[in-house]
Parts: sequence; C-alpha cells; structure tokens
Amino acid sequence: MNAAAPAVHSPGEHRMLILAGLLATYMQAVNISIPNAALLRLQGGLSMSDDQVGWVFTSYIAASAVVMPLTHWLTARFGRKTIYLLSLVLFIAGLVADVMAVTPLQFVAARILQGAASGTLAPLSMSILLSELPPLRHGRIGLTWAVTGTLGILSGPAIGGFLSEAWGWHAIFYVSFPLAAFLVLVIALFLRETRVTARAPFDFFGWAALSIALTAVQMLLDRGQRLEWFASTEIRLEAVAAALGIWVYLVHIFTRKNHYLDRALFRDSNFTLGSIIHFAFGFVLLPTLALTSPMLEELLRYPGDAAGLLTIPRGLGMMACLLMTWRISPKVDNRLFLVAGVVLVTLGNLRMASYSPLMDGWAVGFAGFLQGAGLGVLMPAITRASFSTLAPTLRAHGTVLFNLSRLYGSTLGVAVVQLYFFINTQSMHSALGENLRPYGAFAHASAAMRGAPLAVLNEGLTGQAAMVAVVSQFKLLLVVMLVVSPLILFFRQPRAGH
Repeated sequence: MNAAAPAVHSPGEHRMLILAGLLATYMQAVNISIPNAALLRLQGGLSMSDDQVGWVFTSYIAASAVVMPLTHWLTARFGRKTIYLLSLVLFIAGLVADVMAVTPLQFVAARILQGAASGTLAPLSMSILLSELPPLRHGRIGLTWAVTGTLGILSGPAIGGFLSEAWGWHAIFYVSFPLAAFLVLVIALFLRETRVTARAPFDFFGWAALSIALTAVQMLLDRGQRLEWFASTEIRLEAVAAALGIWVYLVHIFTRKNHYLDRALFRDSNFTLGSIIHFAFGFVLLPTLALTSPMLEELLRYPGDAAGLLTIPRGLGMMACLLMTWRISPKVDNRLFLVAGVVLVTLGNLRMASYSPLMDGWAVGFAGFLQGAGLGVLMPAITRASFSTLAPTLRAHGTVLFNLSRLYGSTLGVAVVQLYFFINTQSMHSALGENLRPYGAFAHASAAMRGAPLAVLNEGLTGQAAMVAVVSQFKLLLVVMLVVSPLILFFRQPRAGH
C-alpha cells in the first residue's frame, strides 16, 4: 500500500497518540480476561450453565482472530482513522450489549461484537505507534506493545474480581466506557487520515477457507459436550466444515502464487518453530487464568476480589523479568533466554499440578509468579528468535501469523481445557461415588439421608471430583509445555548483521 507521508504532529499530539495506542492495546487485552474472577456472578445473573462458561472467552478471541487479518485491507480501502474510530464505536456498542444481556446467547453475541472490534484495534494501535516514533525505537516500542497486551490479560482477573465484588458483574464492563470515550476523542482530534494511492490485493478466498475451518473447530469443541458429539447433526456439519476448510486452504496455498499467509514463511525454520511455541504460549496462559479464578471461588471459597488479587504476582513476575531481560546485552545467546523462560513456566505449571484443597493463597501466588517470570523472559526471546532470520519482505505477513498463533492457541486451549474438565469431573465423581461403602457409622447415617443432607454429601463429592479435574487440567498444560520445550534446541543463530 502506498500512502502519502504521515503528517507531522506537535509534541503534545505526538504524546497523546502514543498514549492512545498503548491504552487501546491494553483495553482490548484486559477485556479478554476481566470476566474471569466474576464468572460466578455472570453465571447467576445470566442463568449460564457450567459448559457455557468457556464461551465468555472463546467467543471474544475467535472473533478477534477472524477479523485481525482484514485490518490492512480495511485501512487501505477506507483509511486508518475511519477504521480506528469505527472499531472503537463497535467496541463501545459491544460493552453496552454486554451490560444489557439477559441470556447467555445475548451475552455471547455481545462478546463476539467486542472481539471483532478488538481484532483491528491491536494492529492499528501498533501502526500508530510505529508511525509516531523513529525507526531506531521501533524494536523497543514493538516489545512494549506486546507487553502491554499481555499485561492486560494478566491484570484482567484482579480488576474484574475487585469490581464484581464491590458493584456486581456489570461493573467490569462499565469501567471500559470512559477509557473508550477518551480514545475516541484523541483519535478524532489528533490522528490525521492517510491517503491511499494504491491498494494491495487481499486473498479473501484463503482467508475465508481458513477462518471457516478454525471457527468450525472452535464450535465443535465448545458445543460438542452439550449436543452429545456426533449424535448431533450440527456437530457432524461442523466437523465436515472444518475438514473441508482446511483441505481447501491447503490446496489453495499450494496452487496459487500469492495468497493469505504466504507459505514462504514456513521455509524459515526459526519463524516456524517460534510460531509453534507462541501457539503453546497462548494455549497455556489464558486457560491457566480461566481455571485459577473459578477454582479459588467455587472450590476453595475465596471471595472474588481475593481470587483476583492472587493473579497479581503473575503480572509482577512478568514485568520484573522483562525489565531485567531488556538490560542484558544482545550479544548474549538468545537461546539461553528461551531455555530459562521455558524452565520457569514449566516450574510454575509443575507447582499448579500439585494444588490441593488444603493449600493457602501463597501457593497460588508463588506458582503464578514463577509462570509470569517465565513469560517475561520467554516473550521477548521468542519474538527475537522468530523474526531474527525472517526476510524483511515477509515480516508483515509474519506478524499476522505470529499473533494469530497465540490467539488461536488461547481460544483452542480454553475450549480443550473446559471440555476435559467436565469429562474428568464426571468420571471422578463416579469413581469417588463407587467408594462409598455401606460400612461404618458414617455410612449408616448417610444411608438414612434424604433431601438436603444427601444433597450436601453429593455437593462435597462433586467438589472433590472437580478439584481432581482442575489439577488434571494443570497437568495437561504442563505436558503441552514439556512437548514444545525441545523445539528451542533447533533455533538457529542469525548471521552477523542480519
């Protein structure tokens, strides 16, 4: 895309636009996880069943992942300022729909609208930051942008827990209104529209095929348990759509020269390995948050604000290690940071796999701190390793795929974890129930139970089964990290001066 040279802003406008770019990145990221510590109140207020809880996250992320690749084409067609303002307006409309929802489907539809709007906010914010800063600062602002987004995801549960405990679940969405209004004002007043003189073609066919395939997989995982899997016509249709979409996309990229997500990206081994690890990064991070707060609130009886506060050490660990990593000389072998980051994340997941009903909050905070520290080391290291050998002409496509790998990792991770949580809970409930024998004083007393006392016994049994299932899910996330860890041994060092 060829455009006129960007307008020169005054120092005040320059600072406001940089602030707006970072705040927009934070806002769209924090709204991914801010419902996390308010899930019990959301369920009660919307009559949402346990198997629908995962939709709160997956609907937002999946919509964002579908829309994000269209950002470049939309800005070339309609202009950067127009699309940015439209995205902010749609995001505000999604917030309004969130607080007005009275059924689970209405709420999910509102989250889809929010997610679709956020899909363009993040890359457009990055575009503004790059246009407002000199090339020498692009590397640092790129990392700052990525950290801002990750910090938004990590801080969401703490903010949501405090707000929902004090003012109810609607407050977790009200808090974004003034921030969105401020962003609309700054962009409307200070951002200059760019004039497009030539429009790059966009591969709508490839984008549609891949989007349909991944959306079908997401719906299959989200709704399969509720609809009895392949006994349902809907699930069979979604499975067919997923298989056909992937097959059509693969045929398309191998038979067309120019297409969505250039296959030349996969000839660079560093970038391919980095995208796989970034996918695992998303697969582990958001599902960990999605499991931790409900575990603390439902099973360990923590209030929402306390459950949210226990996620803060994860963010502190990430920021501390990130600042230290920034100050280390670039001459140090980047693979050392990859190893250190993976080890810390794995240690954090290992601590989570040993959770028990008898633990206190310190165990959760320390495990989160270890995981956050690992993310603070791993995130810049994996970005440097992935793009250090990639040809400059492929970096725009590479950025899209790199971000999509994390988004799809997160949404699929939440769906898989949610699915196996219910399967494990049911199986453990049956296994524990089989061990209730008609012997002993307690058993004789329980045999005479009717009504409320029997319900209390069943609730305790269900809680124990759920705790075992949660720990099993943390073990699954640990296995994911262990599986991808050996890939760091295959990263190549970039040539001198690359």
